[in-house]
Amino acid sequence: MKTIIHTTKAPEPIGAYSQAILTNNTLYTSGQIAINPESGKLVLDTIEAETTQVMRNLKEVLAAADMTFENVIKTSIFIADMHQFSAINNVYGSYFNDETAPARETVEVANLPKFVNVEISMIAVK
Repeated sequence: MKTIIHTTKAPEPIGAYSQAILTNNTLYTSGQIAINPESGKLVLDTIEAETTQVMRNLKEVLAAADMTFENVIKTSIFIADMHQFSAINNVYGSYFNDETAPARETVEVANLPKFVNVEISMIAVK
């Protein structure tokens, strides 16, 4: 059994997918990019601002499932330029405690939706 998780506090999906799926107390989020849910516009001013918007979107999806970043056990980070890794990692890391941070992978890719610089998805458990 699966429960579709949806919140208006995160961007609406831009395709045939859900913001997240909850099944057996495990939440699988779709990848989030830096769309401001209020304006519908991309936040691309700096890589730090872009990553912050991605993390805010994920925070809202987690909250819609009654979870926080403390529940996250795994993340996947996709970036367009590995040279931006350090800046992305600094923002990303500010949302987690170093001692309990989730497992993750970071992968450089050729392109991302809407040609953004970073996309992040998460798996969380209640």
